Amino acid sequence: MEVQKDSIKAWLLAARPKTLTGAAVPVMIGLSLAWSDAQQYDGSVFSWTAAVLCLLFAFIMQIDANFINDYVDYAKGTDDRETRLGPERACAQGWVSISRMRHAIATTTIIGCLVGLPLVWFGGLEMILVGLLCVVFCFLYTTHLSYLGFGDVLVLVFFGLVPVSITYYIQLHTFTLEVIVASVACGLVIDALLLVNNFRDRDTDRQAGKNTLVVRIGAKAALRTYMGVGVVACLLGMVYTYTDHRLAYDLSFVYLFLHYLAYLKMKEIWQGRELNAVLGLTARNIFIYGLLVSLGILLG
Repeated sequence: MEVQKDSIKAWLLAARPKTLTGAAVPVMIGLSLAWSDAQQYDGSVFSWTAAVLCLLFAFIMQIDANFINDYVDYAKGTDDRETRLGPERACAQGWVSISRMRHAIATTTIIGCLVGLPLVWFGGLEMILVGLLCVVFCFLYTTHLSYLGFGDVLVLVFFGLVPVSITYYIQLHTFTLEVIVASVACGLVIDALLLVNNFRDRDTDRQAGKNTLVVRIGAKAALRTYMGVGVVACLLGMVYTYTDHRLAYDLSFVYLFLHYLAYLKMKEIWQGRELNAVLGLTARNIFIYGLLVSLGILLG
């Protein structure tokens, strides 16, 4: 791919826009639950300003995490231009200079903090702590924790529990069992993306000393885990049957069917760059899950 160094195209590729669906889905589900529950107050407690700020903060922090991942993996030698199996990365390909990437990381971090700061008005001073944790673990994930095999736990927390629950809390200043269970289910669905990514890179990660969950448990167990997170996520959706959101549970099985097809393709390909096709299918399925569950909640 021909990309001019430090061009707009280079920065768009570095931002990895396809990953923004993973940032959007938890906020979508949290907002859908909040909007639905707010109707008992005639919807008067729901703030669209806070909703937009939550979505923007999630997008910016995802881009920030992508920049950090691009920079750190290149600096550590994990991303090698010749041996990399995944999608091309900006620093490794020379599309973005190292110095400008450092500046971009600082800029997106500051912008993220500025966008998130007004949420204190809606959610209280505790939002400062939540924001700081998001920023800190955004850095720790790539620099340390992903190399120790904690990436999947962080996805469960920061793509499930935190964004779904906190988005809901900002609107209604409370939590419910439905929200907590829905946030865990969302985190599991999004973790499928990390699993297929690490499944593809298991050999190069092992050589680089990156002990991901896939490296630790092996390929066969990782493949079963990939299928398992989708199944468990849908089963957790049974919580919707105890509220007025039964449709969300029913629609989630459309996602599970698509997830199963991706699993079969992953099992067939097994290794190599061809697994990037499964990565694309998984990202699509995550977005479909978010749309279907949100739709089920709103219609219910």
